[in-house]
Amino acid sequence: MYEPKMELTSEQRDILSGKKGETMAKIMETVVMFGDMFEAPRLIKVTHDEGHLVTSFGIGICKPLFSTMDRLNEADIHTKGKFTVDPRPYDYKNVKCSLLDKLVYSKILFSQQKRYEAQLTKVGLRDPNAFTCTSYLPEVGNIPQKGDILSWAESSAVVFANSVLGARCNRNSGMLDLFGSILGYVPEFGFLTDKGRKATWRVIVKTSKIPEAQILGSAIGMKVMEDVPYVEGLDKYLGTELNDFAIGYLKDFGAATASNGAVGLYHIANLTPEAKEFAEKLLVPNAKEYVIDDAELERVYREYPIMWKDKTKKGNLVFIGCPHLTYQQLCDWTDKIANGLKETGKKKVVVRTILTSSPDVVEKFKKSEKHALLMSTGAKLSSICPLMYTNNPLTKKKRIITSSNKLRTYSLARYYKDEEILNFVIGKEANKMKQFKGRVLASGTLTAEAVVSHQGVNTLASFQKAVVGNKKNAVISDQGNKDLYGLDVTNKILCLPITIGSTTGGLVIQTICAMKIAPAAFLFSEHIDSLAGSGIVLARIWENSPVIAIDELGKEFLETVKTGDKLEIKEDGTVVIL
Repeated sequence: MYEPKMELTSEQRDILSGKKGETMAKIMETVVMFGDMFEAPRLIKVTHDEGHLVTSFGIGICKPLFSTMDRLNEADIHTKGKFTVDPRPYDYKNVKCSLLDKLVYSKILFSQQKRYEAQLTKVGLRDPNAFTCTSYLPEVGNIPQKGDILSWAESSAVVFANSVLGARCNRNSGMLDLFGSILGYVPEFGFLTDKGRKATWRVIVKTSKIPEAQILGSAIGMKVMEDVPYVEGLDKYLGTELNDFAIGYLKDFGAATASNGAVGLYHIANLTPEAKEFAEKLLVPNAKEYVIDDAELERVYREYPIMWKDKTKKGNLVFIGCPHLTYQQLCDWTDKIANGLKETGKKKVVVRTILTSSPDVVEKFKKSEKHALLMSTGAKLSSICPLMYTNNPLTKKKRIITSSNKLRTYSLARYYKDEEILNFVIGKEANKMKQFKGRVLASGTLTAEAVVSHQGVNTLASFQKAVVGNKKNAVISDQGNKDLYGLDVTNKILCLPITIGSTTGGLVIQTICAMKIAPAAFLFSEHIDSLAGSGIVLARIWENSPVIAIDELGKEFLETVKTGDKLEIKEDGTVVIL
């Protein structure tokens, strides 16, 4: 028998010694040994018996999971209360799949789904509707109270329960979540203690408008990692009461902090329960500081990698709702899509669009007038887990776009802001016919496709392979440039702030112009640098190149134009996004 370091009650020692069976002894040993790793002094009683499990998917290769569940079932072991669990991985009715897709999902990837759901039911699954990542919503009803001790997993649910509800739960792994719900006890450490709930970061939001929840959460998560942030300035936009809007916002914000970092608890000044009660007393002395303004959020957004093979193509599948949408968010998205289609004069969404929400929220929504309105747009409604859906290798052929930072992090999906997602869905080009005026350096007229770099372009690193290899196209070879790497810029319009790197830069530009593999135009948001300037001059005079160059187009130009946009360049330095 494992000799525990923590103090156990006589009942707990009896379980550990096997008096309630070998399987219960293993469960107790697992929980105790885990707690000892974190120097937990004891096991503390779970006060909210309704657990939430992260593992909802019957992936065939997870044989230890199913064998462990078999042992629990054979020993007739049950959780103290009924539990909810993360969403199912597929939904053939509402998320259309080919026959090959279905084969991969049902026979290969999630071949044990039915078996696993039966195992969960025997242990204590609440009901067939219990599959959601937002168990804490009122429609679902698994709602802990402030101060409750939980045995939950699912990063977005744990951070919501800790932060918005004021419950107490560590970032548990799958299986540990279930074991704590069976025993009714969890190790006392981390977020279960007052000390563990102190904030070590003061985050100051200084944006000109309400920040995109998923980007703000992402920025904070990547900065503080597993630490606890105390966020100031957000109550300016969310208010001081946890209404429907604030709950939806914090759900998405928290999911991004947890998936892009490892945040399990945050405090929002004047809004979340402990922040309202204790205010700055939650901050440790000499807390680190992180200021977030518009520029910082834009930097974070622009640095998200684009994982598609062809970065210039548009998305062909949209997922909205990861984590699952609240009822209010579902209604709001319905109105936005329906009103947007009226604006663009289209009857249906122009790209396959799937909104996801919990089964209980979907049932409520179906009883409202909004459901018929949403269905009339051609969008689909599902309770799927988009993240698990993308585990199918065949989805790599789909160009998925999303406003979920969690889905972006765990898949090849491309992240866009909510407004951009809406414009894709309704067929509205957000930047259509927007004009910018710059200083003409080398004149000309042109209509072509844009390729955009938000960082300085290292000319030598970008074109070295094309020049040395005498290539017929200029494919960017600078791996340090996430925006451009692997893209063919020949005869495109290269949009950039400036060029950087080796002083051979001017000669490189002259050379690619002579090879006729250069961009057709260079559009600079800032004043042209000396290396690019010399290259343009050398190319125009010595190679008789028609390359166009315009500078001082401004920061907004580079924030607005996107790779793949069609641009029109006029003689007077006007650039139009078509």
